[in-house]
Amino acid sequence: MADSSEETLLNSLRNAGVRLPPNVSSIGDLDPSDFVSICAQSLNLIAGDTASFPTSLPADSSVADQFKSCTDIASAIKDLGYLADIGSHQFLYPSEEESCKLIRFLVERLSECPPDGGKFVDFNVFGEGSEVKRDEFESYLEDWIEKTDENGVDNNLNKLEAKLNDLRFTSEGSESRTFMARGAKIDLDNKLGEFDENGLPRALNLKNSIQDLSDNGRNESNNEESASEEILISLKDRSLKTRYEIKETQDEENVFVDEVMVKDSTSRDLKEELELLKAAAEMAFDDRHSVDFYLEQLREKVESKRHHLEELYSEWEALRKPLEEEKRSLQKKLYSDRPEAEEKFSKLKEIELETHTVLSDVEKRKDELSELSKELQEKQPNMASRKSYIDRVKEITKNCRKQDTDIELILKDTRELQLESNSIQERLHRTYAVVDEIVFREAKKDPVGRQAYRLLTSIHESFEQISEKILATDRVRREVAEREKKLATMASRSLNVDKLQADLDSIMRENEHLEKSLEGKEDR
Repeated sequence: MADSSEETLLNSLRNAGVRLPPNVSSIGDLDPSDFVSICAQSLNLIAGDTASFPTSLPADSSVADQFKSCTDIASAIKDLGYLADIGSHQFLYPSEEESCKLIRFLVERLSECPPDGGKFVDFNVFGEGSEVKRDEFESYLEDWIEKTDENGVDNNLNKLEAKLNDLRFTSEGSESRTFMARGAKIDLDNKLGEFDENGLPRALNLKNSIQDLSDNGRNESNNEESASEEILISLKDRSLKTRYEIKETQDEENVFVDEVMVKDSTSRDLKEELELLKAAAEMAFDDRHSVDFYLEQLREKVESKRHHLEELYSEWEALRKPLEEEKRSLQKKLYSDRPEAEEKFSKLKEIELETHTVLSDVEKRKDELSELSKELQEKQPNMASRKSYIDRVKEITKNCRKQDTDIELILKDTRELQLESNSIQERLHRTYAVVDEIVFREAKKDPVGRQAYRLLTSIHESFEQISEKILATDRVRREVAEREKKLATMASRSLNVDKLQADLDSIMRENEHLEKSLEGKEDR
């Protein structure tokens, strides 16, 4: 099923106009450069004229440039609504699972785009061996015009160019556009084949060929419209590429400026350290005062700071003690009015202690596992027997099963406590509503009732704060579990360590080269 789904995704990309490398039957066959090319082509088709991403990673480019290109592609995909985490590492070191998710997302976005929209023409309909690129078409036509103007063969080509510029764009459907593109290509190949290396006509006069073109009727005018459309699209693509190169140059300039600022800050820190060293040297070589004099000054400063800290600590103690006494008195009042609350609170504390003990046991198990792995690495050259490995595996599985049973019991107790807590909370809400109504009626009559009403509201607010803190603690624990799960998945992810080490070495070499160039500029 996985192979068939991947094949379906690749066929969908081909149907959308994305050029795939040959002999690719599954997503696992794609290397990083092919994966980047597929994503860039898909983004260009989705965005149309508003974006132009490079469809390949240049082999002679630096690792920093490759990281920047992949980061731009990742941010563009994120802007399209991709919910999962994405970065440059998913393009340079792709995994099959993440690549499948990303390609499935791009296929969905490509299916939402209009089939033609006037943004691109599918040249794959001409078949292999007869594909004409738009840049080649444009260069052929420019050479044709320049050569005929230089040799004076025919000045009516300017009229042909004006006629091409005045043609209207048509939007009639994919089949008619494919037919027009095929007709334009065939006609262009025929006309270009009639010229020799100097741009002169071999058999027919250029005027007669242009007159024949103008007299062929509606079909050839449609071919000229499609050809002019291809010329304008290629010019737009070239302008977008130029803009993208300008943006890349500006980004590189900003990176260099940031690096210079970092170097300036480090140089300032070094200067400050040098000033301190100079001051220490002056103290050491000062003939007027001995070293003990400066040490005495430092001791006086340290003593003054210590006295200041002691004063602050005494002030804090004076503030802390009455607050703790007030807290204890409030707890006593609360427990005297609600003895059930004290029991529930003690149960919650016991549960927290149990969870802490379970977590400590888990940490101990992790430490034991790390120790066992270290022992395994130490004893590996001695070639321990297979029976010892089997015994260890059995022991670990036994411990894991025991942990699983403990976790199941904890989850069961937690669910029961949650149900009990929900029922108690509902009963408390109902009781509070009844008591609030009764006490409020009494509070209107005498001051004792008003004081009782204030105590009731304060008790209710205290319970709400306690429940909010418990819920916040639960949320934090769930977040910790999610983070641990993510760390486990990241640790289990397979990476090409050799390629990663090579990229790291190249980045370090580039950084050393930049540091040397900056030092040379500072020396100048």
